[in-house]
Amino acid sequence: MKNRLRLRQFEALMAVIQHGSITRAATELGISQPAVSRLIADLGRNLGFPLFDRRGGQSVPTQEVRFLQADIQRVLDLMEQIGEVSQSITERKAGHIKIACLPGFATSHLPAVVAQFLKDRPGIGITIEPDRPERILEWMIDEQFDFGITDGFRGHSAVIGQDIYMQTVCIFPDGHRLGRYSEITPTLLAGEKIIHTRRDSDFFKSLDSAFLAEGTTLKTLVETRQFTAACELVANGLGVAIVSKLDAMKFADLNVQIRPFLPAISHRLSLVRPTFKQPSAITLEFIDAFATSLIPFQTESPSS
Repeated sequence: MKNRLRLRQFEALMAVIQHGSITRAATELGISQPAVSRLIADLGRNLGFPLFDRRGGQSVPTQEVRFLQADIQRVLDLMEQIGEVSQSITERKAGHIKIACLPGFATSHLPAVVAQFLKDRPGIGITIEPDRPERILEWMIDEQFDFGITDGFRGHSAVIGQDIYMQTVCIFPDGHRLGRYSEITPTLLAGEKIIHTRRDSDFFKSLDSAFLAEGTTLKTLVETRQFTAACELVANGLGVAIVSKLDAMKFADLNVQIRPFLPAISHRLSLVRPTFKQPSAITLEFIDAFATSLIPFQTESPSS
């Protein structure tokens, strides 16, 4: 074929087949009869065989055209589908977002944000993959995911990070002696065994420093990676924990008391995405929606 086939040629061909005449095909396509004739003539030259026979005043497709007709129709249907999908993408109603997150978010705060986000976007798909911070960073560097929710992020040239500092509180079971106090300090926790995050985490180091500054020692009961696990243990009457307020509020009606902890210690979250992967508009919208959902639980500035 000397010239490339054009979609408009196929549209003209199918219109003539459907209506049996160039006149009616021109009316349907909204173009002139000579324009339809030129499209049909050019397509015939490109394909190398006649497209129509004249029978009783009508244009009847040749056997060669009948052989190609189903494939041509599939091409036209696919182009129409692509047009509809692209319109949905433009209107932020189609697409897919791959999210990597800390395990606690996969079962607590994130599902509610996702549900609200998808309510008016029926064509959007979302993948949620929980894992540890080290794995989330690897996924961002390798561009395997669009967006990540992590902590302990210290920066990387291949990853863009937005830090959000979260309020933390002290939680303890109903009936605990700490219930008489409006605020909890390390001094009040002297002798208490604490459920806390891993010792290599930035948050634990800040918490340990707060205890040392008041001349007391943080005593370990359980060490766990996630705040949600600490909340579950407290809800089961096991001990005392200092956790993110966001996680603590999920347990407010589950035999758990919540109090401010002083000195204020923030928990640093990082919203991350690959530096060199162009994010879709719908991904940026979701990141903004998620960041907005955290505003009630944020601190005004970092504290330690």
